[in-house]
Amino acid sequence: MKKLLLICFSLSFVFSIYAQQRTVPTKAMRDFAVRKGQPVHFETGFEKTAGIPALKSVTEVEEEIIGATRYDLQSNASCQNRLHVFEDGTIGATWTMGFEDPGFSDRGTGYNYFDGSEWGEIPTQHIESLRTGWPSYAPYGENGELVVSHDFGPAPAGDPGTLRINIRDTKGSGVWAEDVFYGPDIEISWPRATTSGIDNSVIQMLAITWPTPNGGPVYEGLDGALLYSRSADGGATWDPQNMILEGISSDYYFGFSADDYDWAASQGDNIAFLAGNSWYDFILMKSTDGGDTWEKTVIWEHPYPFFSTTTPIETDTFYCVDGAHHLAFDSQGKVHVVFGINRAYADAAGTYWFPLVDGVGYWNEDMPTFSNDLNALNPYGEAGTELVEDESLIGWWQDLNNNGEWDILGEVGAYYISASGMPQIVIDDMDYIYLVFSGVTESYNNGAQDFRHIWARGSWGEGVWGDFIDLTGDLIHIFDECVFPSAAPATDDYFYLMFQTDAEPGLAVRGDEDPYTDNNMYFMKVSRNDLIPVGVEELSEPITAEGVSQNMPNPFTGTSWVNIEVQKTCDLSLEVTNITGQVVYAIAPKEFQAGSYRLPIHAENLTKGVYFYTVKAGDTSVTKKMIVE
Repeated sequence: MKKLLLICFSLSFVFSIYAQQRTVPTKAMRDFAVRKGQPVHFETGFEKTAGIPALKSVTEVEEEIIGATRYDLQSNASCQNRLHVFEDGTIGATWTMGFEDPGFSDRGTGYNYFDGSEWGEIPTQHIESLRTGWPSYAPYGENGELVVSHDFGPAPAGDPGTLRINIRDTKGSGVWAEDVFYGPDIEISWPRATTSGIDNSVIQMLAITWPTPNGGPVYEGLDGALLYSRSADGGATWDPQNMILEGISSDYYFGFSADDYDWAASQGDNIAFLAGNSWYDFILMKSTDGGDTWEKTVIWEHPYPFFSTTTPIETDTFYCVDGAHHLAFDSQGKVHVVFGINRAYADAAGTYWFPLVDGVGYWNEDMPTFSNDLNALNPYGEAGTELVEDESLIGWWQDLNNNGEWDILGEVGAYYISASGMPQIVIDDMDYIYLVFSGVTESYNNGAQDFRHIWARGSWGEGVWGDFIDLTGDLIHIFDECVFPSAAPATDDYFYLMFQTDAEPGLAVRGDEDPYTDNNMYFMKVSRNDLIPVGVEELSEPITAEGVSQNMPNPFTGTSWVNIEVQKTCDLSLEVTNITGQVVYAIAPKEFQAGSYRLPIHAENLTKGVYFYTVKAGDTSVTKKMIVE
């Protein structure tokens, strides 16, 4: 390992902010497809445009190298929880670490700890007793921590295809107590784990059985079964264990793939996870009783049910969820979701992805779901799209030089995801939302391939989003591929994330023609005020026009809903009037605290026509039009 990787340093530097200028990629870019499994260096045939980075000094962000690795594949799709900020200001961070390429017999969980004043030395040894990978990290007990990883493939000891659970009662110090978790008599891998309940004492875990391309058998009718397990005693016993939940069995799906599922940070007994990729539904599974019962929501319905990637059929080209997504609870227990958008099709030769198609989608439980229309997730405003900019479409590449074109080389790393992807979502105590994603960035390249940067933007109301900020836009990252962001769920005056930097775009582990290089794991803290305008938190009005949504659905019959962002405690009411001003429906004033709410409008007693609804909060009122069919 190079000496550079043994040096841990801290610095502050400026980052770059850009207006929300958006130019749709050319049709040639959007139509360029690559079959999965093809060489990861592909020739687009586009005219190569090497630009000059447009750096704009705005403010400061703090970051520090806390780890290193030459193993550069942190996830196949969604990046699991790797970073946690504790209430006392200490921080734990994990990643997949390995230095002995190409076989990486030393692969395992890299771990570092911030004790409130400084990070520890950059580690060179993993925490497990044998070769592992894919760690999830979470608080455990009153003052402890937990890491769940897998020992996929040949292992120097133990059974391959099991999970490793490491717990210690005091975070940052002491010996890790390691235990083994077995699948249902077959191999399991790619775990996702979190904790819930009082003092984070309940382990919540997901893993999949090995799909047939990885040498596993079909299990309970699923080629890659997604299994749920729960333990209330540190892994001594499990109830349930390796359970296929109702709604994700072979009655609904052909199978699941590695890393296309992820947990929200729990909220007491509120737990939730996502699952979905280009070849099956995008679903939310939510439980309000710690995992005893579950409710399934199909956020996006796949146009080709029960599609098999092992024996593909010919399909049309369609826009899709790319498999990299993230979710979080707000203060009211509502789930918010972000997801990468790509494009796909299949023929007898295999399945295809579109390296230069991009977009970050957004959905919450108050919003309508997306249909199986081939263009439902089209991020470019074309016929059939169900995305609305700054409402359900919140991320895209940036035209940094404002010339109306996307000045890139077109040769990007083969992550099989959106060109603006790997999204993370953080929701603070005011229910303000922070989006982080890794996006191919105009003007930044090494002369042969384009680099990804870490981007962020904030929202302080329904459909209200701020400017895009390039968190890695300064000189220090001018020749860095910045990928696999993982954000801590807790915030204070800052929100926190970690990510990997690589000198070469793409993945050497996946067979990139580039050589293995020394990669750094960065920790970053970003002021919330850098994404939320100063003064928003001190709004004098309890509601704003932007914080009162258009009723959905509209036009409607039956019931429609109005989403309301309340900035501070107030008496809130709603009235519906007809075109003559007569009140025909009302919700009486009631005290609401700051947060997100939705109020119903029932149309059973209303005739067809145009109406107006008015939301009142104190001396402030917002009026919008609606239509009853």
